[in-house]
Amino acid sequence: MRIKIWSDVRCPFCYIGKKKFETALAGFSGKDQVEVEWKSFQLDPTLKTDPNINTLEYFVKTKGISEEQARQMLSGATEMAAEVGLNFDLESSILANSFMAHRLIQLAKLKGLANEAEEALFKAHFIKGQNIDDFKVLEEISTSIGIDTDEVKNLLNSDAFGYEVKQDEMEARNIGVKGVPFFVIDDKYAISGAQSSEAFLQTLEEAWKEFQPNKTK
Repeated sequence: MRIKIWSDVRCPFCYIGKKKFETALAGFSGKDQVEVEWKSFQLDPTLKTDPNINTLEYFVKTKGISEEQARQMLSGATEMAAEVGLNFDLESSILANSFMAHRLIQLAKLKGLANEAEEALFKAHFIKGQNIDDFKVLEEISTSIGIDTDEVKNLLNSDAFGYEVKQDEMEARNIGVKGVPFFVIDDKYAISGAQSSEAFLQTLEEAWKEFQPNKTK
């Protein structure tokens, strides 16, 4: 049973949703027959990377709000993250375009390492305060999950996998995806947002009831 997940590694709710989904999957009876496919989605393709601006400063500047108001906006996501064991540092996260990171995920997908790439990039952005649009950071992340450094350098210095990123985004538009995270189970069931683990598990079980008879045909 295939599960497609559209996600952006600079989206806090995508990381939270990943953890809630993983909790549900761990308790799912058919987990050994589940194939997860990560799909690229950029919330803001036009965003320009600026390592001198953190997320807090970006919110203050772009939304025209006070620093205190910006902190309140970020605190909700931080509290949700803590509930699933994630220690977010959103105020320190660097403003970075995620296109390069998505290209790296596409390479990792070919090697069966997409989940590892997603996890490492999420952690770099939301917990470590690293620039996920920086070549050195991306090379370090790649090495940590078992991808050859030279292969990553070749990727970053080319246009490789840019087409695949755009194809994922086009597929999302075609099925009406307007925000992430977005989960599609067996091309029949959709879950939008960082739902509870119980909601994920319930949908998995419903999809499984339909998947099993079809598998035996």
